Amino acid sequence: MVQAIKEAKQKIIGLKQTLRAIQQDHVSAVYMANDVEEHILRKISGPCQEKQIPLIKTSLTQKELGRLCQIEVGAAIVGIIE
Repeated sequence: MVQAIKEAKQKIIGLKQTLRAIQQDHVSAVYMANDVEEHILRKISGPCQEKQIPLIKTSLTQKELGRLCQIEVGAAIVGIIE
């Protein structure tokens, strides 16, 4: 699972950008940190179900997921672009 995020040619980091990409049918999978707040989970789970996009909970914290995506801050949500 971590490998899939690392190997993705294009990814979107963050809730707003991922939601926008889901609406535009660009996302093939969404990964989320294991310490995501409930309100973020509610916002992302509906659109993912609607578009039948897998929502995968990782074993990584937001800080670890951010580091994996090579950003300085935590990342709650990462969308993989098709």
